[in-house]
Amino acid sequence: MTTSASALDSRPLTLDRSQIERVVRSVLQQQLGPAANVKPNPLVVNISARHVHLSQEHVEVLFGKGAELEVHKWLYQDGYFASKQTVAVVGPRRRMLPEVRILGPVRPTQVELAFTDGISLGIDLPVRISGDHHDTVGCTLIGPAGVLELQSGVIRAMRHVHMGPADLEYYGVNDGDVMDLRIESEGCTTVLEDLKVRAGDDIKLEVHLDTDEGNATRLDKATKVELIKKDCGCGCDGKSKTCGT
Repeated sequence: MTTSASALDSRPLTLDRSQIERVVRSVLQQQLGPAANVKPNPLVVNISARHVHLSQEHVEVLFGKGAELEVHKWLYQDGYFASKQTVAVVGPRRRMLPEVRILGPVRPTQVELAFTDGISLGIDLPVRISGDHHDTVGCTLIGPAGVLELQSGVIRAMRHVHMGPADLEYYGVNDGDVMDLRIESEGCTTVLEDLKVRAGDDIKLEVHLDTDEGNATRLDKATKVELIKKDCGCGCDGKSKTCGT
């Protein structure tokens, strides 16, 4: 039995989300020209309050053998949640931050605090992208079933923006690049520099700031937020999608 080329061509193709987005945007740009250059997703800026990530092993140390994180509230990114469980975070001054929320799902253990939290605990918090624990200090976590002494992993999270493939294309950036964020609020318009781009498939466009940054910029009163590509120094003011950054 032979199969004709026409029969092969009739077979359905399976495309993932990023491929579909690229095809749709390409067709729109060909048909509409500059009018098609619209944001693929709304820009959302959220404050990431102090929180803890735990591995499954450490969940069981703090909450008992067989314990699992329970959903309290779903977060903006699909699949991520604030759990019902909290822990106390204790620093070297023996001062404590009670009821710090654990975010799920489980992942390598890490504590993310704001600058003022570090002052309260007596910790000189290094600014790190999530997962980078080099030259970081530890702390003590206290749960209802146990105590965990961390030797490292306490950070102030670097401000960052999550982007999917369509967002990367629209803004003309790549994973690991840095951008600026302009926040317009009455009497307090501010530009925050050096937001790290964190890319991934099926990711919603979202900026994460800590509580200090959100309060300083009056984010709750903001009338406009805007991502700005960094000026590469070639005179394009960061507007070119082809030049280097």
